[in-house]
Amino acid sequence: MHRCIDTVTRRRRDPVDPWLPEGTRVYAIGDIHGRADLLSTLCNRIVEDANGFDGQSTVVFLGDYIDRGPDSRAVIEFLIDDPLPGMRPVFLRGNHEQSLLDFLVDPGIGETWLTYGGVATLASYDVYSGPIPSRTREFVELGRMLFDALPETHLAFMRNCALSHSEGHYFFCHAGIRPGTELEKQSAWDLLRVRETFTDSTRIHEKIIVHGHTVTDVAELLPNRIGIDTGAYDSGILTCVALEGDSQRLIQT
Repeated sequence: MHRCIDTVTRRRRDPVDPWLPEGTRVYAIGDIHGRADLLSTLCNRIVEDANGFDGQSTVVFLGDYIDRGPDSRAVIEFLIDDPLPGMRPVFLRGNHEQSLLDFLVDPGIGETWLTYGGVATLASYDVYSGPIPSRTREFVELGRMLFDALPETHLAFMRNCALSHSEGHYFFCHAGIRPGTELEKQSAWDLLRVRETFTDSTRIHEKIIVHGHTVTDVAELLPNRIGIDTGAYDSGILTCVALEGDSQRLIQT
């Protein structure tokens, strides 16, 4: 039996009302990090939740599909294979996808990427599963091997992921935003990597920001932001927030 927090209609105490147009629903899914098992379970629960809803459902994946967990390749394949037919998918890029793409161009970042989870991705593509190398030529060779091992569809998928998505009074991105900067002027670095500058701020933004990237024990439904990275690769809890009208509720594994 899955955990589902009942819908709560929020009374506004800030200038931005939670709102989506009538007849629309958005499911946003937090950081997956190679947990294909949890992703499959959560998608099944979203299908159950959407049963009987005759409006337009959009599913926003907030990025960090790869690294850390054991099945990065399986996650990408699952997402490419249209796991939620009839729903509109929106795939956002996370900093881990960005790191993989950067590594293919500049093997010099390899030590940093592999240190925070990249070895698991190399292993899932049958490229490498040993200790983190120490020599430049080893990273160059790993970059070549990874490029050869990546299916063209997987590489295209990561390259084509968007940096943000906006719908109703919500703005979706992987990490967050720079408070005080207009949403349309946010930098790619902040959208992919910002942390405390954003998460520690109580500032009200143009829209409610829905994000992952910063792990918390429980999802955070706050007046200015909704954080749904519950550390699935380690905790076993992959989180989705379902948004409709002025309601916000959680569906989790």
